[in-house]
Amino acid sequence: MIVFDLICGEGHTFEGWFGSSSDFADQQTNGLLDCPSCGSPNITKAPMAPAVAAKGSARADAAPTAPTEHPSQSGSEGAHPVASQPMPEEVQKALTALAKAQEKALKQSTWVGDKFAEASRAMHYGEADEKPIHGNASVEEAEALSDEGIAVAPLPFPIAPPEDLN
Repeated sequence: MIVFDLICGEGHTFEGWFGSSSDFADQQTNGLLDCPSCGSPNITKAPMAPAVAAKGSARADAAPTAPTEHPSQSGSEGAHPVASQPMPEEVQKALTALAKAQEKALKQSTWVGDKFAEASRAMHYGEADEKPIHGNASVEEAEALSDEGIAVAPLPFPIAPPEDLN
C-alpha cells in the first residue's frame, strides 16, 4: 500500500491509500475518486516531502523534527501530516480484512450504478423488493436519503462499475 496526500478542486486535503501509483492513476482516470469533505471529483496528488533516511552517523537520541505543512494546509482545520514510515503490519492486516469483507458483501449485492438513491427510496417505501444494493450517490443524495430515514453508508474502498472491469 502507498499513501498519497490528495487535494480536491476546492482545496480540501486528505489521504488516499492505494496499492500502487498506477492504481491511483487508474482510479483518477475512471472518476472513482471524490473528496470526502465536499464530494468534488476533481482530485490530484498534493505535493509531498520525500522520506529521507538518516545517515548512519546520525545521533540516535536526536529529537525528530516536526513534519512540514503543505502550504495549502497552514492554518486550516484538520491538517494531518503524512507518515513517511512503512505501514504497520497490524494496519495492513486490518485493511486486508476490511477489503475481503467488502468483497464478500459486494458478491451478495446488486450494482445499481447512478440509480442508487432512486433504488434505495423504492425499497424503503415498499415500491420494490428489499435486497442489498450498491452504486453511486452524490454527497447531497446521501444526505437526503439519511434525512428521509434511509440508512446508507459509503464503501470503505472505491470500486469500479462492472462494465469497466475486464
